[in-house]
Amino acid sequence: MTLAVSGLVRRFGDTTALDGVSLALGEGEFVAVLGPSGSGKSTLLRALAGLEGADAGEIRIAGRDMAGIPARERQIGVVFQNYALFRHMTVFENVAFGLRVRPRAARPARAELARQVRELLALVQIPELERRYPDQISGGQRQRVALARALAISPRLLLLDEPFGALDALVRREVRRWLRGLHDRLGLTTLLVTHDQEEAMELADRVAVMERGRLVQFDAPPALLAAPASPFVAGFIGHATRLEGKVQDGVLRFGTLPLPALRVALPDGRATAYLRPREVVALPGAGGAMVQLVRATAEGELRLVVQASGLALDAVLGEAAPGWPARGAPCRLHVVAAQVFAADGTRALGQPSAPAPVACRAGTEGV
Repeated sequence: MTLAVSGLVRRFGDTTALDGVSLALGEGEFVAVLGPSGSGKSTLLRALAGLEGADAGEIRIAGRDMAGIPARERQIGVVFQNYALFRHMTVFENVAFGLRVRPRAARPARAELARQVRELLALVQIPELERRYPDQISGGQRQRVALARALAISPRLLLLDEPFGALDALVRREVRRWLRGLHDRLGLTTLLVTHDQEEAMELADRVAVMERGRLVQFDAPPALLAAPASPFVAGFIGHATRLEGKVQDGVLRFGTLPLPALRVALPDGRATAYLRPREVVALPGAGGAMVQLVRATAEGELRLVVQASGLALDAVLGEAAPGWPARGAPCRLHVVAAQVFAADGTRALGQPSAPAPVACRAGTEGV
């Protein structure tokens, strides 16, 4: 099933929730729509599902124009953040609901309905829960029930609206990886709406980044990191620190900040650099910066917050560091690379004149 959205506009009074959004999903593709709160993500999903109207533009599912087609006839499965399960119904009845409300001619017989429901519960790996009620199962299990109910109508397109938001971090990671595996096995076309970057970058084939109702970049996850289309994308993806500087003769300097200058192919003038945590390396020793916070990540990397000229910077610990740095310890900073934008929006990669140290990992020699 393919999805094509062209020039979609949705206004609420003086607020434009969707401002000319266009995107296309291929057969079997998993796409994430990512953006901050208020960027139009959920409005887009609701418009696709037929739960929200559009003021302009076109939605085509499998080549068919959806204008005037009600939600129940679009063959779209939707899973919401709160799951929207019926608390007075068992797990079995929740999943069966979509089949029971079909027109009589398309409604399966009782035995066939039961077979389909149990097949779906087995598919989402909760067959033993069919007699329980939503209040009697965990958040991760409720998420699977909601997904089974969405799949019961044999959807052409699966829409997921922040489906993991109510789960704790460990369960969320487990369930989302299971969901990607299910997507691949069933050959679904899936669109996930989320504000969680890690979720989008891990699950999706491509990510659509939204800002204030506009689609500002639609790319594979590596491309979003390597070639952000705008300062917003550069600052939003990867939790980058924004720094102002000035380019002169192909060299970007950061004023009084104790950071090395970067070579950059931009014209002279003001410029803005975006540095992700792994692109700033801290080493012990006098250098105009001070360690403020230290933590080890689950991936075994040491992350720091350092203070420099009144600014807090995220950084990683360099491999030459002789152990855990103490809070308040002096340090010097190196920049591995940075995405740099000139005042006119032109982008270039900023690089150091000399190779910068690489980050070390917790548990390695000397740490």
